[in-house]
Amino acid sequence: MINNYIKVAYRNMRNNKGFSVINILGLATGLAVALIIGLWAYHEASFDSQVPEQDRVFQVRRNFDSNGEILNFKAVSLKLGATLKSAMPEIEYLAETDWMGFHNLKAGEKKLVLDGAHVADDFLHIFQYPLIQGDINTVFQDPNSIILTQSAAKALFGSDDPIGKVVRVDNTDNLTVTGILKDLPENSTFRFKYLMTMRRMEQAYEYVRNSRNSGYGNNGFQEFVKLKPGVNLEQFAAKIKDIEKTETASENAMRSDVVLQPISRWHLYGKYENGKDAGGLIDNIRTACVVGLLVLLIACINFINLSTARSSKRAKEVGIRKAIGAEQQFLIFQFLVESFVTTLIAAVIAFMLAMLALPLFNRITTTTVPIPFSSPWLYIILISAVVIVSIIAGARPAFILSSFRPVKILKGMRTGKTSSNSRRALVIAQFTCSIALIIATIVIHNQIDYARNRSAGYDKDMLIQTRLPKEIANHFDAFRNQLLQTGVVTNLTASSSPVTDVYAHNDLDDFPGKLPGETVEMGVFNVYDNYFQTAGMKIIAGRDFHASATDSQSVILNEAAVKRLRLNNPVNQVITWNDRRLFIAGVVKDALMLSPYSKADPAMFIPDATDKTWGIIRLAGKVNPHTAIQEIEKVFAGYSPESAFAYQFADDEYESKFRQEVLIGRLSMIFTCFAIFISCLGLLGLAAFTAEQRTKEIGIRKALGASVTQIWAMLSKDFVILVMASALLAAPLAFFFVNRWLQQFDYRVNIGISVFLIAAMGALLLTLFTISYQAIRAALMNPVKSLRSE
Repeated sequence: MINNYIKVAYRNMRNNKGFSVINILGLATGLAVALIIGLWAYHEASFDSQVPEQDRVFQVRRNFDSNGEILNFKAVSLKLGATLKSAMPEIEYLAETDWMGFHNLKAGEKKLVLDGAHVADDFLHIFQYPLIQGDINTVFQDPNSIILTQSAAKALFGSDDPIGKVVRVDNTDNLTVTGILKDLPENSTFRFKYLMTMRRMEQAYEYVRNSRNSGYGNNGFQEFVKLKPGVNLEQFAAKIKDIEKTETASENAMRSDVVLQPISRWHLYGKYENGKDAGGLIDNIRTACVVGLLVLLIACINFINLSTARSSKRAKEVGIRKAIGAEQQFLIFQFLVESFVTTLIAAVIAFMLAMLALPLFNRITTTTVPIPFSSPWLYIILISAVVIVSIIAGARPAFILSSFRPVKILKGMRTGKTSSNSRRALVIAQFTCSIALIIATIVIHNQIDYARNRSAGYDKDMLIQTRLPKEIANHFDAFRNQLLQTGVVTNLTASSSPVTDVYAHNDLDDFPGKLPGETVEMGVFNVYDNYFQTAGMKIIAGRDFHASATDSQSVILNEAAVKRLRLNNPVNQVITWNDRRLFIAGVVKDALMLSPYSKADPAMFIPDATDKTWGIIRLAGKVNPHTAIQEIEKVFAGYSPESAFAYQFADDEYESKFRQEVLIGRLSMIFTCFAIFISCLGLLGLAAFTAEQRTKEIGIRKALGASVTQIWAMLSKDFVILVMASALLAAPLAFFFVNRWLQQFDYRVNIGISVFLIAAMGALLLTLFTISYQAIRAALMNPVKSLRSE
C-alpha cells in the first residue's frame, strides 16, 4: 500500500513540475537555514564540553556592591584562593592563573609571540587537558617548567622532540619543556599555546609576590575550583559567600560576595545583571534560532498554501477513491506520505546545500562549525525534523483533501472555496514574519552604524599598539628618538594599557564631597610623556602633564570621572588613591576604551615613567603602513633582538568590539533574504494558480476591451492587499522585539517611522515584481485560446 502511495506521490510531482519545484525548493531552503543555525547553536553550546566532570568545575567570581549597584568581576585575590584551599574541604583542586596574555618565546633562532598563561600546579587536574608527553603529576615540579601545545612545539622545534629543550621567555627566563599538550579544540574557552607555573610568575614579578601577602581587596587574578564528588553546590555557595567579610578593615572586602559560575555557562553567559549571569552570546543564539524557525515556518506555509490551492485539481481523484470505498483515514495517510516524500527530497537537498554553504558561514561568523557525521544524534534529529515538518506541512492539505464529499465532486460542483480565506491568512502570516525580519535587520544595521559613527574620543587611524619588552622599556627615550628620526612615526608614548582597553580598575580612597561608605571605581592608566598627543585625545580643561618624572603628583580625569565624582571645578582639586594625594591637573574628553555602545568608563591618567607595558605609536599620515611597520621592526630588533615584533592597529581592535552585533546583523540579513526568497516562491506559485483559475475570466475581459495594465492590476490587487495587511501587523510586533533588543545598549538608535515604511515598500515592490510575470503572461494570452472550449 505504501508503495502505491509513493508511486502516486511521484506521478503527482512529475505531472506538476512547476509546483513541485517551488514546494521542494522552498522546503529545502527553509530546512537548510534551520540546519545551519542548529549546527552553529550546537557548536556554541558545546564549548568546554571536552572537560571531564563539568558539573564540578567552576570559576570563582565576586559580586561587588557599588553604592547599591551589584557589579560582577572575574578578578579575585590570591588571599581568597589560599583561604578557600585551606578552609574548604569540599574543594578537591584549586588553581590560580593570570589573565593569559602574549609573551615572546625564543627557541634557537626561532622567535614567536604566542598566547600563554601562568597557572597553579593543579590547573591540569581541574581541566584534564590530555598530555601527549609528560606526567600530569610532575610536569610542574620545577618552577622553570613550560608545557607547550602540539602546534606551539612544532612551530618552535619543528619535528624535533621538544621534551627537555629550552625556551627563553620574554628574554628573561630559560624554561625547560616538560610536557606536550594536545592542541585545544576550537570550542574551548581557553586559547593558550603554552603553560608556565605561577611560582615562576612570583619569582619574575614583584607585584605577584606583594599580592600573595596582601588582603582580599587586591583583586588581580583568576581562580578556578573543582569540587569533590557529592558536594551540595547550593550549600557550598552559601558557605563561601561571605568569606571575605572577615577582613573588616577593607571596604572592598566588606562589599564583596564570593560566587561561582559553572564551566557550562562561561561561553554563553558573559553578561551579569544584579549579580547573576543573565545573558550574553546566548541572546544572539536564541535570536538566530527564532529566525531559523521562522524561515522554516514560512517554507511550511508555502507547502500548505500551494497544496490546498491545487485541491480542485485532485478533487475528482478523491471523489472516485471515496466512491469505490476508500476511507478518510487512508486518504489522510496517503497525503501525509506524499508530504513525507516531498519533505524527504527537500531534506536531502537541504543537507547538500548546508554542506556547500557551511564554509562560507564559517568565514562570516569566524568559527569552524563542523557537521558531526559520526554523531548518531545528527541523523536522529534530521529524521525527526523530516517527520515533524511533513506533519506540519502536510496535515492541513491532507485533512482538507480527504474531507471532500464524493457526491458533490462527481456532480461537478466546485471545491476548495472554503480554504481560500485560510490561504489568505497564511499568506499574511508568512509576510508578517518576512517584513518583521526586514525591520529587525534594518534596525540592527542602523544601531551598528550609529555606534560606529560615534566619536571614539581618540584618533584610531594610523595608530598601532605593541607590547614592549624590558630592553625597550628600559631605554624608551632612545628608542623613541630613533623611531622619530626614521620619518615614518610622528609621535609615540607608553602606557600600562592599550588605548582600546582598560587593564586596571581601582577604588579611590577619598575625593571632595565623598559620602560616608561611598565607593567609586576608576579605570587607571599609567602613562608616559606625550600620551594624549599620540593617542589624539583632547584636553578640555586644565593642562597636560609635564615630564612624567617631575609631575608624579598630578592626575588627569576624563569627563565621565568628573561627572561621577560630582566635581564642578575639578582642576587643582585633590583626590586620594593608593594612599597618594593627587592634584587634578586637567580634564580630557571621554574616550571609548571599552564598549562603543556604553557610556565612557570613568578613568584617571597618572604620569608614570616606570610602567611601559604598551607602546603607542602614531604613524606618519603620508607613509605606507607596510613600509612604516618594516622600519619600526628594524629599530625594535636593534633594541630587543631576542623578541618578535607583534603589533595591532587601533582601528582593527576598535572594530572588533562590534563583532557580536555585526555577526547577528549579517546573519539576520542573510536569513531574511532567504525568508523573502521563500515567501516570493510561494507568491509565484499562488499567482500562477490564480492566473490558471481565472483564464476564462481574463479571456472574456480582454474580448470586452480590457488592457494589459487593467488585467495586471486585477490579478495583483489581492496580493498587494495581503502584503499591506502583513506590514500593518509586522510593525508593532517588530517594534516590540527590536526595542527590547536595543535596551541592552546605553547608546542606541531611535526607531523612526521610516524603518517601517522602507520595509513595507520593499515587501510591496518584491511582491509586484514576483507576481507581475504571471500576471502579464496571463494578460498577454490570446482570448481566442482561452475561450475556445466554450
